[in-house]
Amino acid sequence: MNFEQFEELALMIGLAAVIGFMMFIIWDLGKRSNAGKFGMAVLFFALGLGMLGFIIKGVLKVFFDI
Repeated sequence: MNFEQFEELALMIGLAAVIGFMMFIIWDLGKRSNAGKFGMAVLFFALGLGMLGFIIKGVLKVFFDI
């Protein structure tokens, strides 16, 4: 394994960990604010939209081999 492969693997693992932690933060925010099911869905949609865009960008990058 060369440095570029290690760097790519570490980046993907690190980003997955950060996205997972952000999802936990959104869930905790909804739980502490006593948001109902609709409020929790709005939180995940609104705050998770940026993460979704980042994930889609990565998928498109792999799909189109850029």
